[in-house]
Amino acid sequence: MSKFAGLDVGLVVAGHGRHYVVETPEGERIICHPRGKKSDCVVGDRVRWQASGDEGVIEHVEPRRNLLFRQDEWKTKSFAANLDQLLVLVAAEPVFSESQLARALIAAEDAGIPARVLLNKADLPAIGMARERLKAYAAMGIDVLEVALKARKDEASALLAPLLQGRATLVLGPSGTGKSTLINLLAPDARAQVGEVSQALNSGRHTTTHTQWYWLNESRETGLIDSPGFQEFGLRQIDAQRLSSLMPDLSEHAGACKFYNCSHQHEPACGVRAALERGAISESRYRIYGEILGELVKRA
Repeated sequence: MSKFAGLDVGLVVAGHGRHYVVETPEGERIICHPRGKKSDCVVGDRVRWQASGDEGVIEHVEPRRNLLFRQDEWKTKSFAANLDQLLVLVAAEPVFSESQLARALIAAEDAGIPARVLLNKADLPAIGMARERLKAYAAMGIDVLEVALKARKDEASALLAPLLQGRATLVLGPSGTGKSTLINLLAPDARAQVGEVSQALNSGRHTTTHTQWYWLNESRETGLIDSPGFQEFGLRQIDAQRLSSLMPDLSEHAGACKFYNCSHQHEPACGVRAALERGAISESRYRIYGEILGELVKRA
């Protein structure tokens, strides 16, 4: 039995620097600090902690089921742990980055986390172009859902509620896509939760500077996790040889390659490039594959 087994268990629901908000099974929230200088907690972690005055000390992080993170040449940035699914939010306007979308989905595939794409602002004229750009993702089996979070609130809520029920879902998306609208629509007391956590962490006005867990129901069974927007999504944690296996449309055709270690760039008898030529893989997806592969090979 672990030496920490006798300590209280809590759920990390927010973090900012070396300050974390840990929620007890009864719903009480306590500011905690990790023991020692190293801080490796993330939202979604189950931790063992003990009281220290009015606050608490995190003594141990329980084993994780999964962890979604990004990694560039300078640092690793963790989003959240123990997720049941990822919801990547994009919008008809502003025009979304397909490269960022692809990278988020690759990271989720690598971590074993099911992912969906939520296309917002379906009421705008630009929806046709956005829908076209997402065709390749729907074709490879990724669930692509359309909503108008502001214009058709009830319809969006009815669509999303059963998909989120009983799960811990991380929402990723750039600013302007409607993340705040989504959270305020689904979490009745989101503003109260934001204020409580911001005050506790002394982080001032909340502009999603930290990742935060919201409960969508009083029974605390359904969690929605919001995280700050990002400009870059590095994938340096991925081995270059494995990249195509994490992209379903490419991996479907990689078995037809003549060479087992085919890079799908220049080798003869490449199943992936043959599929590209006959239109079974979109040019934008193949371009993104080459872009990421170039980064990973350069690293090696």
